Amino acid sequence: MKMPKEFYNGFIIFLGIGLYFLFMELLGLADLFYLRLFNVLFVFYGTNRTLKANFTEGKTILVSNAASALTTSLTGIFLSVIGLITYSYSRGGDAYVGSLSKTFLFGGNPSVMTYSISLLFEGIVSAVIVTFMLLLYWDSLYSSDKHQS
Repeated sequence: MKMPKEFYNGFIIFLGIGLYFLFMELLGLADLFYLRLFNVLFVFYGTNRTLKANFTEGKTILVSNAASALTTSLTGIFLSVIGLITYSYSRGGDAYVGSLSKTFLFGGNPSVMTYSISLLFEGIVSAVIVTFMLLLYWDSLYSSDKHQS
């Protein structure tokens, strides 16, 4: 059975983000919050792959492409947060989260779940923003196809 492209590309987002964070931890850079901002590049990549495939298949309807792109990015985000929760508990739970950047969203000592829920909300917002940005980009490429006279 073939996996839908939305879930396949969402899994690519998850793998990219996961490997990126593991690499940052390996280099001792996991506590630098500004390096975490680059995870949005993986969301762009996976979501763009889905939209590119849709337009290649001739699917140019904005609403169905929006649903497809949002499904892709949210799949990647949800898998990444589940991966973070699993990884955090395997590394010591709340003590591990406490070792991460103190300047990232919190002033105190967040629990694994508080930290993960905050990242989930941040991820959902970034997924929506990335989806709309890419929809505008791809829609402008094919705008001449819609407004023929």
